Amino acid sequence: MHDPVSPALASAALRNAFPYLRLFQGRTFVIKAGGDAFEDGGRALLEQVSILHRLGIRVVLVHGGGPQIDRLSRRVGIDSVMVNGRRVTCDETLEATMMALNGSVNTGIVARLREFETRAVGISGVDANTVTATRREPQTIDGQRVDFGNVGDIVTIDTTLIEGLLRDGTLPVLSPLSADEHGNPLNVNADSIASRMAIALGAEKVIFLTKTPGILLDADDPESLLSYTDLEGLAKLEENGTLSAGMLPKTAAIADALKNGVSRVHVISHRTPDTLLIEIFTNEGSGTLVVADTRRMTPQELNDAAPETTK
Repeated sequence: MHDPVSPALASAALRNAFPYLRLFQGRTFVIKAGGDAFEDGGRALLEQVSILHRLGIRVVLVHGGGPQIDRLSRRVGIDSVMVNGRRVTCDETLEATMMALNGSVNTGIVARLREFETRAVGISGVDANTVTATRREPQTIDGQRVDFGNVGDIVTIDTTLIEGLLRDGTLPVLSPLSADEHGNPLNVNADSIASRMAIALGAEKVIFLTKTPGILLDADDPESLLSYTDLEGLAKLEENGTLSAGMLPKTAAIADALKNGVSRVHVISHRTPDTLLIEIFTNEGSGTLVVADTRRMTPQELNDAAPETTK
């Protein structure tokens, strides 16, 4: 149970949140959470997602399922192989991926949202041609030829189904499985889908939930949190090797979103209590904000950002 909150504190919190409520009602947020966010059922996170939905924000929840895929793969004797943060997907791994993502993870999320009386529908990129992909060609990485197998790169996004669900007041929960034009299922990176979906929907924000507090200058030091940065800053972090391999697909997705019309990208930790609400409805925030160019941030934003955090 939560500790009781004094009426004065509750009133102050509502007053401070009101400008954001007024600004974001009717806007679209794409939220991406990895499978590790749902290892314990994800109740606290999904309660926050439900609150955003009930406040009139059009929420699209994109989920991954890495731990669940790994666990199922081990059960059937398949080794998981990752290259630069992306999963090599042989035929057997693809089968495990479909079972984990569209089965346990997606269904579990939709079921949990019932607790908060949130009308949700679980879909994947295969449904209604929402995401069409093409099989990735073999690539040379660090001098080695890598065939990613049944991994897809996005070709098109069709928002018809998701727009219909949002108009109906339904929260779409999207698994990152897709298919090519011939109907062959493909495993697509969930960060990439979140980014491209946000672009296609004209979303106000993309929010990436991770295990770390945000983007760290030192992967082993949570206190090295970078409160805000921009495209130039991201490029420098990648060049100097600051970013771990697992962050590379995420930073590519962040850059893609910012270069194509999304104004704000947030990287926050699903482990932080009330992380979504703090990031969206307070000046201080809880993680890393990424914008196209920090020089375009207003003085008010920069002042509110102390020490270097903003909305």
